[in-house]
Amino acid sequence: MKLSKISKEKIRELLENKTRLDGRGPLDLREFSVELNVSSKAEGSARVKLGDTEVIAGIKMDLLEPFTDTPEEGVLMVAAELSPLASDDFESGPPGIEAITLARIVDRSVRESGFVDFKKLCVKPGELVWGIFLDIYPTNDDGNLTDAAALAAVYALLETKMPKLDGEKVDHDEHSDKKLPLNQIPITLTAHKVDGSFIIDPTSEEEGASKMKLAISVTYEEHPIIHGILKSGEEPIEIDNLIEMIQTLITQGKKIHDKILKSKK
Repeated sequence: MKLSKISKEKIRELLENKTRLDGRGPLDLREFSVELNVSSKAEGSARVKLGDTEVIAGIKMDLLEPFTDTPEEGVLMVAAELSPLASDDFESGPPGIEAITLARIVDRSVRESGFVDFKKLCVKPGELVWGIFLDIYPTNDDGNLTDAAALAAVYALLETKMPKLDGEKVDHDEHSDKKLPLNQIPITLTAHKVDGSFIIDPTSEEEGASKMKLAISVTYEEHPIIHGILKSGEEPIEIDNLIEMIQTLITQGKKIHDKILKSKK
């Protein structure tokens, strides 16, 4: 979102006083809600609302040949579609760099964390494996699509029921009771730098004033494990600030992780 000079100055002025346009502190998350199984055609789906940001994630599965370098592992393919219905900043047409980057961050979070046990998705080594097709559809962008999309993907994968097999033919009209083989849940959170202040879970206005973005993916078992870090934007970040922000994101991510576990009990 393009901001006027007055809007940027207002955001910076508030941050100097440790507050934001919506009254949150710099390191406060917006409340999120989840609606599960929003698509009857998907093997798993979820709609996540993070403040006014809304994202739907859907899962389809099919049998396919494995990649030659991983003949005994299932396949994950992630795609994101940024429609003008979600934001005036998005344009119709082939995926742009924003959509590709969003899909890659979600893909890396799922893949590098080991969330899905891909070895258990092998049907015939070297011949047939299950493929997971994860599609991300933002329906309203009020900032922080990265975290909302990653969270929707996690919930959709947790809800996924595998299709029934008739020999080697997939019956897409009927789901089995078998769920995906999953491990530790990855949480993706991002921080933004606005002048000398750091914030998390920015609104679209705050993103317009940001010059640096840091995204991390973490799992929580006996202790937090970072599986991915992505820094983007034109401004550098000092090592001390980097460590501080990573620690903050880990702490806040644990709250989301615990809320997910609580909802699954």
